[in-house]
Amino acid sequence: MTVTKKTTSSSKPRITLTATDHEKLSALADAASHTMPEVAAELADEIDRAQVLPKGRSATDIVCMGCEVEFRDDVSGRVQTVTLVYPNEADIARGRISILTPIGTALIGLPVGKSIDWTTRNGDKKRLTVLQVREPAATEPQSA
Repeated sequence: MTVTKKTTSSSKPRITLTATDHEKLSALADAASHTMPEVAAELADEIDRAQVLPKGRSATDIVCMGCEVEFRDDVSGRVQTVTLVYPNEADIARGRISILTPIGTALIGLPVGKSIDWTTRNGDKKRLTVLQVREPAATEPQSA
C-alpha cells in the first residue's frame, strides 16, 4: 500500500537524510501506514522532500537516526536533549524519542541552527530549533 502524502509546505527548511536512513524510514513509513496513517503520511512527506546523501556518506550537524539532539522549543524557550530512535527502542523516560511521533518526524534531517513548525498530537502548533547534534559514536563515554 502506498502512503497518502500531504502537500509539502514551502516554509519548511531543507532537510538531508543518509541513504541508510532514507531506505529504512521509507520502509517504516510504509509499514506504519495501516496502524498510524497520519504520522506515517507526515514521515513519508519528510522523506520525499529530503536531499539524500550518497551511500556511505554521513551527515555532520544533521539530525540522523540514533543521534542525540539538543533543541529549543521556540514557543516556551525550553531546551531539551533527546535521542532519535526507531519505535522499538523508544523510552521517553530515558529521552529516547521515536521517529513515529510528531516531534521525531519534525526533527529528522534538520541541520543545526534550522527551525521547523510542527503540530503535536493534541493539535497544538509548535516551533523548534536544532541547537546541537551529536552522533552516537561521538558522545562521551560515561566513566565508571
